[in-house]
Amino acid sequence: MRWAMFAAGWVCVGVGIVGIILPGLPGTVFLILAAWLFSRSSPRFESWLLSHPRLGPSVVAWRQNGAVPRWAQFVATGSMAASFGGMALIGVALPVLGLVGVIFVAVSAYLLTRPTA
Repeated sequence: MRWAMFAAGWVCVGVGIVGIILPGLPGTVFLILAAWLFSRSSPRFESWLLSHPRLGPSVVAWRQNGAVPRWAQFVATGSMAASFGGMALIGVALPVLGLVGVIFVAVSAYLLTRPTA
């Protein structure tokens, strides 16, 4: 199980890096998950990730006080709104649209109430 968590941690680091580069993909979430996976499989790589100058600060901020940068809050909320609008435009069934809308509102409310520093 330890090796599976270790491998999954590296997959999450890779997706997190891609998410930093590509708009719309939540890179920080995958880096937080990678740190959690490394904490259970490789303290050495957990330390590497937390001390990395580009990847580490957002993970450390999340661990210390659940902080999400203000720009990330707005990008995530905007991405969810755009996704919802796109789903409405292509004619997704109303019950599905309602369920997704409730989930998006809940996630946005959670994100927007997190500390920013």
